[in-house]
Amino acid sequence: MFAEERYRQISTLVSADGRVTVAGLSSRFGITKETVRRDLALLETDGVLRRVHGGAIAGTGATTNEPSLTSRSSQRSPEKKRIAQAALSLAPLAGAVIVDAGSTTGALADLLVSEARPALAVVTHSVPVAALISGAGLSVELVGGRVRALTSAAVGSSAVAHFSRLRADVAFIGTNGIAAGFGLSTPDIDEAAVKTAIVHSARRVVLLADSSKFDEETLISFANLEDIDVLITDRAPRGPLAEALADADVEVTVA
Repeated sequence: MFAEERYRQISTLVSADGRVTVAGLSSRFGITKETVRRDLALLETDGVLRRVHGGAIAGTGATTNEPSLTSRSSQRSPEKKRIAQAALSLAPLAGAVIVDAGSTTGALADLLVSEARPALAVVTHSVPVAALISGAGLSVELVGGRVRALTSAAVGSSAVAHFSRLRADVAFIGTNGIAAGFGLSTPDIDEAAVKTAIVHSARRVVLLADSSKFDEETLISFANLEDIDVLITDRAPRGPLAEALADADVEVTVA
């Protein structure tokens, strides 16, 4: 079992039962108690739960859980790199693209730097992405606003207004959840507003989302499935989500 899948199951257990124990999780997953304690420490950092003696109790609600950028960057790294590689083929050699804040979009930014496309302008509200692109001597426009410590992304009315004035060739966006009825969602209202503006500011919208985001609904929907043109992921969606994507005429690419 991947560590991220274990984290999700622990989150589900603590949400359902209100409490989990180190001994119980160790037995359930066949892992050492030390590994369980490390898992609980990470989930506590992400606000999923609160550690207590012998285990953990429920923290914030599942719809508002938001892992930090640092935490997400270390999870499902091979899948995110494959998704980013597939996304690179959709980036034009010249023109302008928007790169959303996030771990998978950050992996795409790494590839854009290694490709060194001098005629391509990158617009982003992600401080790490802007630093990476500008550090390589490439063209980047950093959209300003209040920077959220959790995601290192600029948010607020100025960021929304800036994106609303743009018409980029392609927007590469991330999401915390993608579901058949709820669309694309994220836990923070300010991040949601910026993401909505990004979706509406590009001629083509490409969603980079690994399969752990499938059928997840976080607090705020920022786009409908009809708003995206391409989904790049690591596993083909199934069931209602697959049907909804087909109905919305979304091209699905499995990397």
